[in-house]
Amino acid sequence: APESDVARLVLPQASAHEAALVPGTHVYGAGHLLDVVTHFLPEGSAPPESAEAGQGLSRIESGAPAGTHAALPDLADVKGHAAAKRALEIAAAGGHSLLMTGPPGSGKSMLAHRFAGLLPPMNTQEALESAAIASLAGRFRPEHWMQRPTAAPHHSASAVALVGGGSPPRPGEISLAHHGVLFLDEFPEFSRQALEALREPLETGHITIARAARRAEFPARFQLVAAMNPCPCGHLGSRLKACRCSPDQVARYQGKLSGPLLDRIDLHVEVPALAPQELLGAPPGEATPAIRARVAAARERALARQGRPNQALQGADIDTHAMLDEPAMQLMRSAAAKLGWSARGTHRALKVARTIADLAGAQAVGAAHVAEAVQYRRTLHAAG
Repeated sequence: APESDVARLVLPQASAHEAALVPGTHVYGAGHLLDVVTHFLPEGSAPPESAEAGQGLSRIESGAPAGTHAALPDLADVKGHAAAKRALEIAAAGGHSLLMTGPPGSGKSMLAHRFAGLLPPMNTQEALESAAIASLAGRFRPEHWMQRPTAAPHHSASAVALVGGGSPPRPGEISLAHHGVLFLDEFPEFSRQALEALREPLETGHITIARAARRAEFPARFQLVAAMNPCPCGHLGSRLKACRCSPDQVARYQGKLSGPLLDRIDLHVEVPALAPQELLGAPPGEATPAIRARVAAARERALARQGRPNQALQGADIDTHAMLDEPAMQLMRSAAAKLGWSARGTHRALKVARTIADLAGAQAVGAAHVAEAVQYRRTLHAAG
């Protein structure tokens, strides 16, 4: 842009470094209002005398300082769990939500905190949106610029803390996870009100908060990664420790998650506990950069075909772009009937199968892709 068209901003020093990340601007930092006054005085005028005046205006260089990016944890740190890592790769490639079920200490949190590193790099617009929300909440850090955020609220968080609210309305954790990851550990322990409030943003990518005085809409296009124990004691199905829960206790625990909410989670995967000998003898896992390269390639295939990730496909577009061959169609119909899926559940399985095909570089969705997608909707009985 011509020099005369470039926006010039004068801001406090602390805010100026954030504003300088916006391309196409000239940002100046000031330590005191007298610094601004001095800058605009006619040439030759004496500056006002004050002990509080600083050193005048200073131009802030655009962009994040070199070498400030925080390192993300590597998936190679997690030994074993090939099935869970495969589910993370599929979730990242297609933009799908994920629920991991397993006993305490099996590695669910380690996997979740490494998920953001698998996602494709942010573009500048996504980074600016994410930074703006983080700044509004006082959480922005220059070293996190262009890195997808992971918001991980405690299960005691209220519905307002999770989805936003208050007076005036403020963004919640789901908005702080915009263009990033929302990790909800101990998933059934969140309040029912908070969990049900997730249903709208999972579908639409935004949250609307209505109050008597005003109405606010915040962006919330996040990827949900949730983790839970299979039962109250956590050891249902474990090879290492016996479960002490009754069938009624298990049913009540899993029943805290409603069918409509579970229907909106695309991938359900078990993360079993590893025996000590398996853990100690396992080689390091595949590194994050190698997996991220496959994820990016699969995303590019989807974007070239339909202009958006597979998770965002709706209605007739699913039939248009899923492109199931005849054996795959027969298998999908059989699975949906046998497992009693809702229409939403069937569509989500179709979108997961499309992502699996994209990871394989396949034009059409085959029976093998559908068979794998079916396995990711069978972890909880309530998932239907």
